[in-house]
Parts: sequence; C-alpha cells; structure tokens
Amino acid sequence: MAKSVANVAVWVALAGNLLVAAAKLVAAAVTGSAAMLSEAVHSLVDTINELLLLYGIARSVRPPDRLHPLGYGRELYFWSFVVALLIFTLGAGVSAYQGVNRLLHPVPIERPIVIFVVLGISLAFEGASWLVGMRAFRATKRYRGWWEAFRRSKDPPTFIVVFEDTAAILGIMVAAAGTALAIMTDDSRWDGAASLAIAVILAAVAALLARESKELLIGERADPVLSDAIMRTAAGIAGVCSANGIVTLQLAPNNVVAVLSLDFFDYLRAPDIERAVIELETRVRSAHPEVSALFVKPQSVLAASQSPEPGIGQLISDRRGDADGDGGAAQDDVGDG
Repeated sequence: MAKSVANVAVWVALAGNLLVAAAKLVAAAVTGSAAMLSEAVHSLVDTINELLLLYGIARSVRPPDRLHPLGYGRELYFWSFVVALLIFTLGAGVSAYQGVNRLLHPVPIERPIVIFVVLGISLAFEGASWLVGMRAFRATKRYRGWWEAFRRSKDPPTFIVVFEDTAAILGIMVAAAGTALAIMTDDSRWDGAASLAIAVILAAVAALLARESKELLIGERADPVLSDAIMRTAAGIAGVCSANGIVTLQLAPNNVVAVLSLDFFDYLRAPDIERAVIELETRVRSAHPEVSALFVKPQSVLAASQSPEPGIGQLISDRRGDADGDGGAAQDDVGDG
C-alpha cells in the first residue's frame, strides 16, 4: 500500500513539475527575471528527477538472476543518489550563476504581473504535489518524528518528492519576495539575490538527499524493529538454545537480507536443526515478506562472541556488557545489527 502511494506521489510530482516548468520558462523569457529563470531550471531538474526515480523503481523490481542473485533493488538507491547530484549541479549551479550574473549586470524586470501570476499557479501545483508526497511519507512514518522518519526511511522516492516540493515552495516564496523588492526599490539586484537564495536552498536539499542516498547505497541496516522481531521469532523456535545476534542489510525498500547466529541445543541432530531452520524461515517470511533471504549460522554463544565476522562478535560482546550493566539496552543493541 505504501509503495503504491509512493509511486502515485512521483507521478503527481512529475505532472506538476512539467506544467510548472513550462509556465516558468515562458514567464522568464517575457520578464527577464533571473529568479524566475532559476525557478524554471529548478522545475526542469525536478521533472528529470521524477523520470529518473520512476526508471529506478522499474529497474529495482527486476527478479534475481545469476549475475545478481540478490536482485536489483539497489538500483533505486543509485538513481536516488544521481537525483541528488542533479539537484546540486544543475539546480543549485544554474541558480547561483544566474544570481551572480544579475548582481554584476542588473537588468530591469518587465511585466512583473506575469511573474506573480505564474508563481501563484506554480504554488498551487507544488502545494498539491507536496500534499500527495506528504501522504505517502506519512504512510511510512509510523510513530516516529518527521526528522527521525526521514533518517530511517528506506524508500528514497517518498522523502525525495517531499524535499523537492518543499524546496520548490520555498523557492517560489523567495522568487516572489525578490521580485517584489526589485519593483519597490527599483533595484533589480534583489532579483539576483533571490536567485542566489534559491541556489542555497537547492544545495542544502541536495546535500541532505545525497547523504541519505549514499548511506542506503553503500549498505544500511534494516529497521531495528524488524531485527528485534526476527530475534524474538528465532528465540521461540523449538531447539534454539539462544539467538546470539543478527546482521541485516537493506537492499531495497521492500528487500532485506538477514544473517542470524543461533545456538542450538547440543542433543539435536542435523535433521532436527534443518527442520528448525525451515520453521524459522517460514515464520519470518510469513510475518515479514520483505525479508527476501535469511541465512542461519549455528554457533555457540562463546564462538559467536569470538567470531571475526563483522557484526556478530561485537553484538555478543555488547549484549554481555549490557547484561552486566544496563540490561535495558541489550535489546536495542541486538536490533542495531
């Protein structure tokens, strides 16, 4: 459901940005406003971004094959990172250039009424797109605050659309303020200053999106809530003496790989352990279909704590330390796998 809403948000943003970009380009040509031209470039970049996101979504859902046994989910994260780069290089770069050029070479603004009409129409389109994007983002927010939900989100299209539309609305307000000041003071350098302010807004948004997309692209853990749930399920399987630790990797918004270290009772034979693992996989995938692959490594607690493999050994050490000190944090450390 959330994924469907996210796709709708991208399509709505694409349609809105395409119409707004056309209107802004005409207004920039008629009025000679640098801020309006910056806004037009901003909307064009956003249009390209939505196309890239849709392309990334389509590529990411391809099934696994021999070359990519875990699927193509990370393509979405790659294209999300490209989107952030485009916002910075094209959006912020062109806006900064227009702003500096207008400050150095002021040009009177013609037909300012056209600017305000176009900005008003653009605000209506961007506001509608922002509401759809916020609805999609709210579907993944759950109990978290807005900033925490953004930092923990594994679905870039949901937060990219919201950030782009937020930047667009702020840009419209800045362009309107710059145009108004240029008219009232008869100094078109305010128009250039507005263009520079738009560049700063776009650069800040690009930096945030690039940071989050990079974390997902290089490999970020799944939601700790999911890790905790898998650990509880594993601990409840007959034959499991101890669920030592878990390491998760988010491959796509709905694609997670989990690696479990489990200590089985010594009296179990190989067929018994196989049945326990099958039962565990069945329970986990039934409750959490986003877990596409679940790997189980039989290990004693002691062996797991001394494991050279990244993640598991540190998890066991953390749990022991918490058991001796603040036991309440033990579950959080397991979830941070």
